[in-house]
Amino acid sequence: MNPEKIAFLVDSCAEMEPRHREGIPVYVVPLRITCADGSYNDGETIFPADIYRRLESGEIPKTSLPEPARVAETLKHIKADGYEKVIALPLSSGLSGTHNMIRVECGERRDLETVVFDTCLGAIPLGAMVLQLWEDIRNGMTWETLVNERVPHLLQNCHAFFSVDTLEYLQKGGRIGKITALAGTVLNIKPILTFAEDGQLVNVAKVRGRKQVQSKLIELVKEQVGDHKDFNLLVANGGADEEMEELKRDLMAAIPGCRHVWDSHIDATLSVYIGKGVLGACIQCLD
Repeated sequence: MNPEKIAFLVDSCAEMEPRHREGIPVYVVPLRITCADGSYNDGETIFPADIYRRLESGEIPKTSLPEPARVAETLKHIKADGYEKVIALPLSSGLSGTHNMIRVECGERRDLETVVFDTCLGAIPLGAMVLQLWEDIRNGMTWETLVNERVPHLLQNCHAFFSVDTLEYLQKGGRIGKITALAGTVLNIKPILTFAEDGQLVNVAKVRGRKQVQSKLIELVKEQVGDHKDFNLLVANGGADEEMEELKRDLMAAIPGCRHVWDSHIDATLSVYIGKGVLGACIQCLD
């Protein structure tokens, strides 16, 4: 049920498994990844496994914004499919210029009512935004309530944490200093990252060794529960499927009573910077 003909516009850093997004009017514009042998579209012509192989061989791909023409084409497609209103949820402006590009392209449309949010988030929290908002739409939530109240509330009350197995690619991508990366490698330190208020990545914890990662992720998520009674739990991974399933089980046991638990895989674009072996956990508070 979608009486107000609302669609979602996201980029390829919003992660949703096909089984979760089936039937949802969500349209994706891919970020671009330039490799030694050419340029590719994230999620269409290049995938996380391809990135892992390239990184392991010593190649460091470069990422770039979606093509403006692709964004304009996607908006045209949304209109042609019969939708009249668009909620756009691009990758954090603290990490990418995609938000600004989509904002500009949406501003050119006179035949669609669009609202573009600076999410200050990325990865599975963005996918979970779409999944929860679609549930709200089917339950009869109006456009005005969605864009003025629900989306801001969800953005403000989504807390995501994820580990990286190595700091090497963040360092090579210019995200951290060489000394920090070397120290992390030598000491087997696994940093836990989150999204700051400005949408950039910050380090909130460090653990020694991979075995400590899952318990620390659960601890950090549990701290965000507070008085919340209505919430969704999210887990994600980059090349660590079995560990993610273990994390999901333990997270649900530690924090019972969630409305939904959603899982996903880290996209190719973010994989360029964080490599293989990523685990993430997140809580999306609804009340």
